[in-house]
Amino acid sequence: MSQSTLSVDPHHAHDHSRCVSDALDAAEQLCTREGVRFTSLRKRVLELVWQSHRPLGAYDILDTLAKEDGRRAAPPTVYRALDFLLEQGLVHRIASLNAFIGCTSPEHRHQGQFLICRGCHIAMELDQPLIHHAIADSARAVDFTVEAETVEITGLCAQCRASA
Repeated sequence: MSQSTLSVDPHHAHDHSRCVSDALDAAEQLCTREGVRFTSLRKRVLELVWQSHRPLGAYDILDTLAKEDGRRAAPPTVYRALDFLLEQGLVHRIASLNAFIGCTSPEHRHQGQFLICRGCHIAMELDQPLIHHAIADSARAVDFTVEAETVEITGLCAQCRASA
């Protein structure tokens, strides 16, 4: 039976600064191994995406760059940085929110599967091979080639359910 892994639940205690630091270290290693440039802006954008476990939009990133860094980056600059991070597998795009979240396993390429809380807007990444295989098998049965696959499941996390 396949195992499923779940990214860190941000409502439970964890060393968030280490979480961010580990993600940046993994990104540095991946970019070095792939021979691609991990510029200071790309690194900062990834850091901002990881600072919260909530999906972050490009304009949120622009606002934070302006407020915290005094950087007046143009939208295309941030979108190019996000495109780079997507291409390298360091972030996932959550289409329903038009936002990005850090990838918990960039060392192996995979498709995104997410639990998204409609209350607090956290997103937790799943890595469930059974979901991927079911999609691939169904597509193959109708001679369809899957080019991208993102599964977004909306609901309420335990904390929001308890607060309701």
